[in-house]
Amino acid sequence: MEEKNNIPSPAENAGEESLSDIRRVRRQKLAELKDAGKDPFTVTKFDVTAKAAEILGDYEAWENQTVSVAGRIMSRRDMGKAAFLHLLDATGNIQAYVRINDVGEDAYKEFKKFDIGDIIGLSGFVFKTRTGEISIHAQSICLLAKSLLPLPEKFHGLRDTDLRYRQRYVDLIVNPEVKETFVKRSAILREIRAYLDGKGFLEVDTPVLTPFEIGAAARPFKTHHNTLDMDMFLRIETELYLKRLIVGGFDKVYEVGRIFRNEGMDPKHNPEFTTIELYQAYTDYKGMMDLVVELNTMLAEKICGSKVITYQGTQIDMGHWEKLTMIESVRKYAGVDYDAWQTDEDARACAKEKQVEVPANATKGTVLAAFFDAYVEEHLVQPTIIYDYPVENSPLAKRKPDDPAFTERFEYFINATEFGNAFSELNDPLDQKERFEKQVAAKRAEDPNTTARVDDDYINALEYGLAPTGGLGFGIDRLVMLLTDSASIRDVLLFPTMKPLE
Repeated sequence: MEEKNNIPSPAENAGEESLSDIRRVRRQKLAELKDAGKDPFTVTKFDVTAKAAEILGDYEAWENQTVSVAGRIMSRRDMGKAAFLHLLDATGNIQAYVRINDVGEDAYKEFKKFDIGDIIGLSGFVFKTRTGEISIHAQSICLLAKSLLPLPEKFHGLRDTDLRYRQRYVDLIVNPEVKETFVKRSAILREIRAYLDGKGFLEVDTPVLTPFEIGAAARPFKTHHNTLDMDMFLRIETELYLKRLIVGGFDKVYEVGRIFRNEGMDPKHNPEFTTIELYQAYTDYKGMMDLVVELNTMLAEKICGSKVITYQGTQIDMGHWEKLTMIESVRKYAGVDYDAWQTDEDARACAKEKQVEVPANATKGTVLAAFFDAYVEEHLVQPTIIYDYPVENSPLAKRKPDDPAFTERFEYFINATEFGNAFSELNDPLDQKERFEKQVAAKRAEDPNTTARVDDDYINALEYGLAPTGGLGFGIDRLVMLLTDSASIRDVLLFPTMKPLE
């Protein structure tokens, strides 16, 4: 079977037999090259002097200039003693014209055996064809790497979602919009870092492996350190180490951190994901509110070119933020007034009446949070900050001085999804230890086999004195989804977690 030197047809991609035949033909070509002493995999470098986007973006500056480019053959059209091909490099596609009279008979004979997907280098001068397409007139051409598998068919590309995630390397080749998503992801991180660095924050790194499981609700991944002969856990947050640094004398710190949680998977959750947590001494949660609004408005303008963006068909104004207490939001969307509950029993009775499930021993704060989950979040499409959370579900936040049943905490929501979480950080070591102990006790009641324990060293750090501090954590992946109009978290992770195929 002789493989055609053009984009593989749907038939060529249809079955295992044809794929096997294509692989066999291409391996035979590679063997012939090796036998002739022309193994492309022995080539160590190729001097690239120009990129496709540079040439296409400023033809006048490059016209008639000799350039060397390298990339992957995406298509070709043979015309006997000449051929046109499209070359894909990291910046885009550019056409090249290859003629036997220019590259020589032997080189052209070898070129005729090149396949779609092969990586080549060529040198030549920049010109426009009769149809006005900016191209490179090749004067030399060489094979740099042999592709032993065909690319997906041109007009259908790689559309199988599962296969796209498993073979991201192919997805990036044939679906240009996918590459653009990850270029934007990098730009988002770059802008965030520039913003925080400009405000005097210091970027730091903290441990990924932790010596024990803490009492937080998230379930960790467990591993074992052979040398120390001890179990260790992949971190579920960066918070406690970062606040140790505030104790140590840094005023502003942040970390772009990979986080691991051994929990469910859906379009908004992946077992490993990226967060940014930041902490600033001598401010509070209201200072973090100002930072959230300013940062997110800036990102929309820088990445999307406007404060008003579109996500999955919905217009979202990133320059306008509503602010509601949790009590106000439940009153607005559930028609339930927390202030009318005199006792915990009143709250539980209200929950029963409204068919909101709560534990048998639920407190007023627990019931309020349950009403929020049941009635409020789905309405928070436009950017909204919900603040003043019950102490029951805020173990690391400082209590409100005028109402100790609530904490100085907020979360912010966009498109009915939580995007970030912030506190006036709890810095009372006695209060913090008591909350940690309750957290661990609740976890042990739920799972008797848990190894969760109180982080005594963090309590020890607090006893040296943590300045009044504002803290914020937010997920990068959801933010990238929003700013790139991506429906699933897997679309913004280069290599999302997948169950291996047999």
